[in-house]
Amino acid sequence: MKNDLTISIAHLYPELLNLYGDLGNIITLTKRCEWRGIKVEFENIHVGDDIKSHDLYFIGGGQDKQQEEVAQELYSHKSELIAQRDDGAVFLGICGGYQLFGHYYQPHDKDKLKGISLMNAYTVAGKKRFIGNVTVKTDFLNPQTLVGFENHSGLTYLEDGTSPLGVSVVGNGNNGVDGFEGARFKNVFGTYLHGSLLPKNPHFADYLITLALEKRYGENIELAPLDDKFELDTHNSLINKAY
Repeated sequence: MKNDLTISIAHLYPELLNLYGDLGNIITLTKRCEWRGIKVEFENIHVGDDIKSHDLYFIGGGQDKQQEEVAQELYSHKSELIAQRDDGAVFLGICGGYQLFGHYYQPHDKDKLKGISLMNAYTVAGKKRFIGNVTVKTDFLNPQTLVGFENHSGLTYLEDGTSPLGVSVVGNGNNGVDGFEGARFKNVFGTYLHGSLLPKNPHFADYLITLALEKRYGENIELAPLDDKFELDTHNSLINKAY
């Protein structure tokens, strides 16, 4: 691995969208970089702040009230964030943040919340809440599985050009019908997996870090291995865990 590497990470609206321990995703990304000697330039982005260029952007989940507060603010930065996506920046959105990566979220009895269209998807409020353990099988990670916990009533539907993160083996996934969980387009990833997601899925965290380094340096950089015994033991213990 090259020496003197740096990546920049932005946490979007942490004071509003940080439900179910989603901050653990930021901690995991930061620590897995630091353990390898990769410098992390980190910024919390709050309501009213400008959004600068970063290699990786993270946004967590929240309840409808917080999502409403964030939606208009995030939409005001739509053009800049789409430009960052097209320049190779990495995005990870969890639950409510994931929904705002699409075109819109339609609540039951309120106005539609506009998303920023980083991916071709939309979300509508459902009548049933999905709460339980999730196992997802992917086709781009090694190991192939992702594990986590879902807690959502929004139903997300993917459209042309946007692929699912994976297939739901356990859990309801995006909408409880099509068998898919999450979404990916270019370097944009969305999922309903809380728990938080990345501590139990270190291989996915490393995949995101690798993409962020490639965005910054223009080449694929192989990460130095870490001792992930505890993380992978936890991961393996949760595969196919009953819903």
